[in-house]
Amino acid sequence: MSIVIPVVLVVIVGLLASCMLSYASKVFAIQEDQLFLDLRAELPGANCGGCGYAGCDDYAHAMAEGGDIPCTKCSVGGPAVAKKLASLLGQDAGSMEKKVAFVMCNGTTENASKLYEYEDITSCKAAKQLFGGSKQCPYGCIGLGDCVQACEFDAIHIIDGVAVVGRDYCTSCGACAKACPQKLIKIIPESAKVQVRCHNEQKGADARKACTAACIGCGQCARVCPKGAITIENNLSVINPEKCIKCGMCAAKCPTGAIQDVLHTAEQKEKIKKGLQMKEAKEAEKRKEAALKAKAEKEAAAKAAAEAKAAEAKPADEAPKA
Repeated sequence: MSIVIPVVLVVIVGLLASCMLSYASKVFAIQEDQLFLDLRAELPGANCGGCGYAGCDDYAHAMAEGGDIPCTKCSVGGPAVAKKLASLLGQDAGSMEKKVAFVMCNGTTENASKLYEYEDITSCKAAKQLFGGSKQCPYGCIGLGDCVQACEFDAIHIIDGVAVVGRDYCTSCGACAKACPQKLIKIIPESAKVQVRCHNEQKGADARKACTAACIGCGQCARVCPKGAITIENNLSVINPEKCIKCGMCAAKCPTGAIQDVLHTAEQKEKIKKGLQMKEAKEAEKRKEAALKAKAEKEAAAKAAAEAKAAEAKPADEAPKA
């Protein structure tokens, strides 16, 4: 009997407390805006922060409150979600191109030189504290997977010592870019199929010594680009996506393979390379012909000048003696 009474009292107190809490929740409940609820229902709930807000709730609140907040900020939902949000807000979704993360490094175990063997905390941030990482390139991917841990969509993995993004799974939330201590992951349009896969700003010789696949800033890609879409900045080739026509000629010309072309197949790349070689051979032949022509013209001009000089001197030499 001494045990039953306390148990009954606890049950009664629990029931009273639950009734009071239930009543309080109804009395003090905050009525959510229906527009917010509708907007939130369309968002994927990833709470990745890629939109620039704390999460999906925060983004939905911002749109519901007005202020001309774009409905195209949800990279996870993409164009489909943007269209639904626009319909609820009475806006025009406009065009929204899918974006993906891109790792500006091809410093694989085969390409990149090592400073030492790292066997400590499996963290890029931790390894960076020790001489900037185990690889000789101070700008390259450390390859210990901080970006992998940050990605909630299993879209990035470490392959042969360097991070590689699976474009089909990437939602461009930007979590990997924030996690990378080297700052070598950027968000690019999905249509940008030709990119410089290097972030080393050292001079060519030093960059090549650190990684055989490094951009050496030689400028061959810039010279071969038919649209002038490539410039050399800080010893690195930079491709302007607005000018790039994705011809693949820069990737075919790059002597180190630092430019990645994910648009063309191996057969197409070989065709582009051969076409470029034929074009360069024709241009070389034209330059040779022009040089020979210029040389012949110079020789002819020199001969004519010599003959004219001889003709001027002849009457004086042959003048009769007094």
